[in-house]
Amino acid sequence: MSTGVPRADREPTASICRIARPVSRPHTIRHELPDARWPTAEEARAARLFSPLRIGQLTAPTRSWVPAMVPWRATDDGFVTDDVVDWYARFARGRPGVLVVEATGIRDVPSGPLLRIGHDRFVPGLRRLVDAVREASQGETLLFLQVIDFLGIRRRPEKAKFFARFLALRDAHREALAARGLLDADADEAAIRTALTDLDDDALREILAPREYRDYAFGQREEVNDLHLPHIAELPRVLPGLFAHASARALAAGFHGVELHFAHAYTMASFLSRTNVRGDGYGGSPEQRVRLPVEVVRAVRARVGDEACIGCRLLGSEAIDGGSEIHEAAYYSRELVRAGLDFVSVSKGGKFDDAKQPKVGEAAYPYTGPSGHECMPTVKGDARGPFGRNLHLAAAIRGALRADGLDAPVVGAGGIGTFELAEAALREGMCDAVGAARQSLADPDWWQKIALGRGSEVRRCIFTNYCEGLDQKHKQVTCQLWDRDFSCGDDPPRSHDGKRRLVAPPWQTDAPDP
Repeated sequence: MSTGVPRADREPTASICRIARPVSRPHTIRHELPDARWPTAEEARAARLFSPLRIGQLTAPTRSWVPAMVPWRATDDGFVTDDVVDWYARFARGRPGVLVVEATGIRDVPSGPLLRIGHDRFVPGLRRLVDAVREASQGETLLFLQVIDFLGIRRRPEKAKFFARFLALRDAHREALAARGLLDADADEAAIRTALTDLDDDALREILAPREYRDYAFGQREEVNDLHLPHIAELPRVLPGLFAHASARALAAGFHGVELHFAHAYTMASFLSRTNVRGDGYGGSPEQRVRLPVEVVRAVRARVGDEACIGCRLLGSEAIDGGSEIHEAAYYSRELVRAGLDFVSVSKGGKFDDAKQPKVGEAAYPYTGPSGHECMPTVKGDARGPFGRNLHLAAAIRGALRADGLDAPVVGAGGIGTFELAEAALREGMCDAVGAARQSLADPDWWQKIALGRGSEVRRCIFTNYCEGLDQKHKQVTCQLWDRDFSCGDDPPRSHDGKRRLVAPPWQTDAPDP
C-alpha cells in the first residue's frame, strides 16, 4: 500500500519536469494466488521467520514486519483519533515483530487527515497510540514511526481558470500565436489568454513550455530542482533539523525508533533521484544526491543518541525512464548505514513522473502509473507476476552492505502473502525481515496464525488493490475481504458513510482447527 498523499494543496512531488503519456505495456496476465503450505506449530518454531532479529540496539522477537500504511483516520489537524488507535491496536494483536506507523509529517503545516509530528502538541496523542500497541501486543512488537517531508502540489485546474489566472505570459506565447495567425503581434494580454484557452491540447503542447503544459494538464507541483523558490533552495539547511526534532518527539511519545521516509514521490526520494539536477552541491552526481539524506541521518542520530533505532525506507529502483536504479540504491544504502542507519526497508517505484492525468479538480496521485504498479504489484500484470516481485532489490542491497562489512538488516517486500515465500526469502539471504502490508491488512492475525500452526485459517490477500483505490480517493482504507462483514457480533468503528467496518473482525482464537 501507499504511504498516502496529503489531501490539501501540499502534496509530495518528484524532482524533474516531465509529462506522463500513455505507455504501451506487455500482454496483461491475471495470476492466480499460489498454493500455500502452512507449517505446523513445531515447524513454525524452527522457522527463520519466527527467530529474533537484532536491529541496532534493539531485538525484534520475530522477522515479521508490517510496513507503513496511511489509513486516512487522523483529524484534519493531524491528531491521533480513536480510529487511528483502533487501527494500530488491531495490527498489534497479530504480534508482528515490527509495526511501522504511517507516514507522519515533520512540518507544522496543514496536510489533511495525515498524522503530524511537527510540534510538541502532537506527542500526547501519539503516546496514546504507543500505549495501545504495547497493550495489544503484550509488549512484544517493536513500534517505529515513519517520518516524512513533502513539497507542494495543486489540483488540476479548470482550463479557463489556468489561462486566466495562473499562467505567467511570455513573449514566446504571443509570438507563437501570431505565427499561427491567431492574433496580431501587438495583441494585449487578455487576447493572448483567450486565444490560448481556445486551443486544443495538441496545439498547447507545441506552444507552452513542458513545465507550463504539465501545470495546466496535471496541476502545479514543486520540485527539488526549483532553486528559484527560496523555500526549495533552503531545504538542505532546514530538513536535517526538522527530521531530528520530529524523531526526538517520536521517542518522547514512546516509539522504539523512526523510519525516515526516503522513498516514492516525496522530498527525500527526490533528492536521491537521478532526476535531481540541483547545482548547489545537493544534486547531479550520486555523491551529491545522497549528501542531504546523509546529513539528515547524522542530525537525527546526534539528536536521539545511539540507543534509539533509526532506519529508512528507500527505493531499490525508481522504475521510471531516467530514474535511479539498483546500483545507485546499493551505494546510497552503504552511505546511509555508515552515517548511522540501523536498517534499510526496500520499496520500488511510486512516482509522479509516470502518474496518470488526474481529473479536473483532483491532484495527481503517484501510484497510478507503471511505477505505481511496481510499488504495489497486483495479480494483473506481466509474466513475472506480483508475488515476491521486488525481493531481488532487497537482495542486491543486502549483498552490497555485507560486502562492505555492514550488518544492518534489510527489509524485503512486494506481494508476500504466504509462509513459504517469506521463509524462502529469509533462508536464501534475500532479506533479514519480511514486510507484508496488504496481507497484514487482509488478516492482521496471519503472523500469529502461522506461529500457532493454524495457517489454514489465514485470510489471504487477493492483491487486487481495492485498498489502494480507497487510498487514492482519500477514503478510510479497509480491505474488501472483511469491510462488509458485520456477522461477528462485535461493534466495530465504521466508515463515515456507515457502510464499512474500519478494523478486521476479531479472530476466534479458541476455535478448533478445521
